[in-house]
Amino acid sequence: MALHEQLETLSAQVRKRCDLVPKVALLLGTGLGGVAERLEVVCRIPYSELAGMPRSTAESHKGEVVLGHLSKVPVVAFSGRLHCYEGHTPADVVVPVRLGRHLGAKSLIMGSAVGGLNPQYQIGDLVAIEDHINLMGVNPLVGPNDDRIGPRWPDMIHTYDPQLLKIADEVAMEARIRLHRGVYAGVLGPNLETRAEYRMLRTLGSDVVGMSTIPEAVAAVHCGLKTLAFAIVTDRCLPDALEAANVPAIIAAANAAEPILTKLITGLLPRIV
Repeated sequence: MALHEQLETLSAQVRKRCDLVPKVALLLGTGLGGVAERLEVVCRIPYSELAGMPRSTAESHKGEVVLGHLSKVPVVAFSGRLHCYEGHTPADVVVPVRLGRHLGAKSLIMGSAVGGLNPQYQIGDLVAIEDHINLMGVNPLVGPNDDRIGPRWPDMIHTYDPQLLKIADEVAMEARIRLHRGVYAGVLGPNLETRAEYRMLRTLGSDVVGMSTIPEAVAAVHCGLKTLAFAIVTDRCLPDALEAANVPAIIAAANAAEPILTKLITGLLPRIV
């Protein structure tokens, strides 16, 4: 099935169950599903009930589409990220982004858990991503381009919207939330990196590292969504002071920071529509 027809089919299934037209799409990652719980829910649809929707298998990712209002703003939230390391194609990974745009959203807000490369970052810190380095070896735009979705050669100079970043800074300052700005390095995963790889990533100018976000950001630019991406530092990736990875601790750190990120997102939503 062609991409546009796939999106039409998915959109029709969602609209059959809910006629809400979202202004903002929310893509929620590890430990951030609680944001969806703050919505005034109009409709909740498991991915498994949408024919043609890829399924999320990562730990702590529910895998559902939630439509409703957050801070009185109509939103569609995708509670559960898709990752290439799960075996999904890059095109599958970005289906939620493209579906959100097809349903009517103009902006995209993402959240994810990351490892902190910048020694100034502490576990639980929030980072607004202002740029990225794609080391994943994949790109969702590879292959024939459908001009109905977006242009063949999208310009990535402002992948993360400068105005949205400015608003996020203002809201964080007013709410007394510590918000860094940083560069995201995207790797394929699912294994974590070696000491030498952490040194390389930091040398390249990366502040955080993760296994998501970049394909979705590329697809968002392609289809015309203004994008804002936040990351929660869930472990410190300092090559000379590494500790063995602890997945439950990583998820716990993301969950602990989720209320702060929720406060930030709910504060900025009314200002971006």
